[in-house]
Amino acid sequence: MDPLSKPEWRARILRERRTLSAETRAAEARSLASASVSFVTASAPTGAATTVCAYVPVGSEPGSIEMLEALRAAGARVLVPVTGEPGPLAWAEFTGDFDLARAGHGLREPTGPVLPTGEIAAASVIFVPALAVDEHGVRLGRGAGYYDRTLGSADPGAALVAVVRDSELVPALPGDPHDVPMQYALTPGRGLVALRPE
Repeated sequence: MDPLSKPEWRARILRERRTLSAETRAAEARSLASASVSFVTASAPTGAATTVCAYVPVGSEPGSIEMLEALRAAGARVLVPVTGEPGPLAWAEFTGDFDLARAGHGLREPTGPVLPTGEIAAASVIFVPALAVDEHGVRLGRGAGYYDRTLGSADPGAALVAVVRDSELVPALPGDPHDVPMQYALTPGRGLVALRPE
């Protein structure tokens, strides 16, 4: 049997996500929030201010606002993407659910000041949305390339973490030369999993 193509993987995962119950989504979101805070607090130098890049989950994406709120409550400055034309992402600080507005592509974004792409360099941990990630760090996104164009501006020492459901951490995915490898996967059941980029 031939391996699945990227479009086939995307269709399969999105189909599976649509079958999840609200209870399962909520339980997984709580687990991801707890695991994300544990990782960020364990990796931060004592007493140092921490900047984290994350995202506002929409639709069937793993996670919830609870993760962003938990990271803020733990003392992190949380930046989330602000989309525009296809290209590198700009950022804005997440200050709470009350400060999010509807944006293009069904997203929700902060209404505060927009920060340039290079602001990602301040982050020590970057939580990246993914449809799947494989054991070698190949991430499957939605195909627009926003993150692959953006992650090159990150600090080389920043931890790149793909946030997926347990079944979306798979042995192998098709990759392209421009794909930026992830170092970790964060899943509801397994927590933080170190990957082995080739």
